[in-house]
Amino acid sequence: MFPRVIMVVVIALALWGALARGSGASGHGRAYVVKPGDTLWSIAAGSYGGDTRRAVWELERANGIGGDAAITVGERLRLPW
Repeated sequence: MFPRVIMVVVIALALWGALARGSGASGHGRAYVVKPGDTLWSIAAGSYGGDTRRAVWELERANGIGGDAAITVGERLRLPW
């Protein structure tokens, strides 16, 4: 009986390991192309459901943008969430 239980557990773990996929929770984010009239604030507010100030900070950090740097139309930004 005990060897069968061990065998079932081993097979279950092997299947779980082979079929498991990542949740994407710590993924690389997605890209956003800046449109006319966009600001970091508007992009953050439209793409993030939490505190917009934090989202702006995350956008700046993820894209190497300084606090006073401007974004340009057509520029690709990485959305880190």
